[in-house]
Formats: sequence, structure tokens, C-alpha cells
Amino acid sequence: MFTGIIEEVGTVVELTTDPQGGQLRLAAAKLLPKLGVGSSVAVSGCCLTVTRQEDGSFACDLSPETLNRTGFRRLRPGSQVNLEAPLTVGTPLGGHIVQGHVDGTGTFVGLPPAGDDNYWLDVEVPAELARYLVEKGSVAVEGISLTVAAISGTRLRIAIIPFTYENTNLRTLEAGDPVNLECDVLAKYVEKLLSERPGTAHRPGADSGLTVERLREEGF
Repeated sequence: MFTGIIEEVGTVVELTTDPQGGQLRLAAAKLLPKLGVGSSVAVSGCCLTVTRQEDGSFACDLSPETLNRTGFRRLRPGSQVNLEAPLTVGTPLGGHIVQGHVDGTGTFVGLPPAGDDNYWLDVEVPAELARYLVEKGSVAVEGISLTVAAISGTRLRIAIIPFTYENTNLRTLEAGDPVNLECDVLAKYVEKLLSERPGTAHRPGADSGLTVERLREEGF
């Protein structure tokens, strides 16, 4: 369990892949003392397990599912990734509930200026994920807990403050890069529960058909 509050930007040392999966090795300084072999860590929003530690770096194994579901395919030695250690009892929940289970990848469009060193983060999202995104709702992009400023069709826009720009990997992205997305888990549970109510024909993964009026009728 994570919060989407990035603790450090790590650097890719090595990425090896084959049909059976792969391994990712990362250099980190601040986060490394919190980790040990077997620890969980969020790497740009993807929950991984530390399998090896060396001086100044740690390694994680990657399953084929991880490689298929995330934007790790764009990583190269020197690439920057966002790092977060797991939530512990007593840790402030400064962002939102992030599981580290990447739903899919969006496409980075750009970071146009928004005045006073602020930026707009524009991302194209898959149509099957767009229905879980609402204005002022939460979404994790590259593991960062962010608030949706606007969504039009499959285009997502998020306000980025100077601190987030300076302390995450967003400033290193290029147009067309895949970015990891995790939607608010509550939206997916609500959809599934409503779809299984008697007399409801909608299936998870299909168009939910939910409206504000329908949610009110169901007591939400």
C-alpha cells in the first residue's frame, strides 16, 4: 500500500528482459536504508519486490505481466523513476490510496506552462480507463498522487506545482512516452458491485452506463 507521495527519484542502472520477464536495477540513496531483500517498493507507481541489494542500488525482478502492463519498456540506463516505500502504520496519508497495481499506460502529451512556474500535465488515457477518471478525483501517474483538473474524452489534464515538477520524473518525459496509470480503486469496486445487482445487465469491463441520477437512486 502506498500514498503516491514520491520520496526519491531513482536512476536506472540496468534493465534486462527476455520472454520470461526481466530484472531492473536502480540507484537510490535516500530510500535505500528503508529497504531490504523482500521489501516492497513502488517504482513509478508499480509495486515491485526487492530481490537484491548492492552498494547504492537495488534490483527487482519483472514478470511478463509487469512488462506488458507498464511503461517500463521505455526505460534505459540513466532513465529516472519515481520511488516510494510502503505505507506504515502511523504514516500520514498525504496523497490517496495507491496499491501499486498499474491499470495500464497512458501517453505523455506534454507539460505546457500554466504560469508562475506551474505546468499542465496532459496525458492521453486508454478509453477503458477514462470512465474511472472524474474532475477533482484522484489518479496516480508514474506513481504520483495527482488531482484531475479536467478530462475531455480520453485527454486528461492535471495541474503540476513547481515542487512536483522539481521532485519527480515528469520533467524528464518526452512526448509519446508511455506513463503508468492507476485509477482510484474505489471507482472500480463501485462499478463491479452495481453491475452485479439483480436486474443489472452491465458487466465489469463493459460500458457501465452509470449516471449521477443512477448513483443517487442507489443511495450514493
